[in-house]
Amino acid sequence: MGKVIAELVLADPIAELAAGFVRKGNNFEGADLGEFLGQEKTGYKITSNLDQFVKSCEAIIDFSSPVFSLECAKKAAENGKIFICGTTGFSEEDKQRLVEYSKQCAIVWSSNMSVGVNLLFTLAEKVAAVLREDYDVEIVEMHHRNKVDAPSGTALSLGAAVAKGRGVDLKDVGNMARSGANNPRKKGEIGFATLRGGDVIGDHTVIFAADGERIELTHKATNRNVFAAGAIRAAIWGSGQKPGFYLMRDVLK
Repeated sequence: MGKVIAELVLADPIAELAAGFVRKGNNFEGADLGEFLGQEKTGYKITSNLDQFVKSCEAIIDFSSPVFSLECAKKAAENGKIFICGTTGFSEEDKQRLVEYSKQCAIVWSSNMSVGVNLLFTLAEKVAAVLREDYDVEIVEMHHRNKVDAPSGTALSLGAAVAKGRGVDLKDVGNMARSGANNPRKKGEIGFATLRGGDVIGDHTVIFAADGERIELTHKATNRNVFAAGAIRAAIWGSGQKPGFYLMRDVLK
C-alpha cells in the first residue's frame, strides 16, 4: 500500500513525496525513494526514524496497524502535521485517543479511503432512512485470505450508516455472526457476513430485503489505487483545515 501511495504522489500535480517510513531492520532503510520506485533519484531517503520522518513531511498518510497509527498520530500532533489514517481495527478507546490528538492537528480517518465507498456510506444511510425496519438488512463483505480483522472496518462503517439512517445504535442491533439451530432473525437487526479468500481487495454489499423485493448496494475494489488516491485527496484537503477530527465524508462535501 505504501508503494502505491508513493507512486501516485510522485505523479500528482499538487502533492510532493518527501519521505518514506519502514520498520527498523527493513532492507529498504536508507534507500532513495525514487530508486525504490524504479524511477530517478529524488534525494529523499526511506527511514526507520519516526521523528525524522514526521518532521520532514507536511502530511502523513498511514495504512498500518492500530498500535503504530496511534504512535504516528501522537507524533503528528506534537509537530502540527496533517495525519491521514486508513487503518482499521481501532477500539473505541483508540478512537478517542485519535480525537484527543486532533486538538493539535488535522486528522482525517476513514475505514475506507475510496471515494466510491464513502458515497456508498451516504447511500446506505439514506436508503435505510426511507425503508426503515420494513426491510431486513444484511451486510456482506469479502477480502483476501490474509486480512485479520472481521467484519472489516468498512462493513462496520456501513452498518453504522444504516443504523444512523434508522435512528438506532449499531451496538444495539448488530449481529456479527449467526450460528446454531435456534437463532431466528430479530426484527430491526443488522446482520453481517464475513468471507475471506484469494486475493480479493475488497467487496462490500448492503442488502435491503423484504417480501417480494430486494435492493442491493455494492462496491468492489479491483486495485488499491482507489484507496491511495482518496488518501492523497484527503491530505491536500487537510492542508486547508484547522486542527480537528475529520472523516473522509467531510473531504468529499
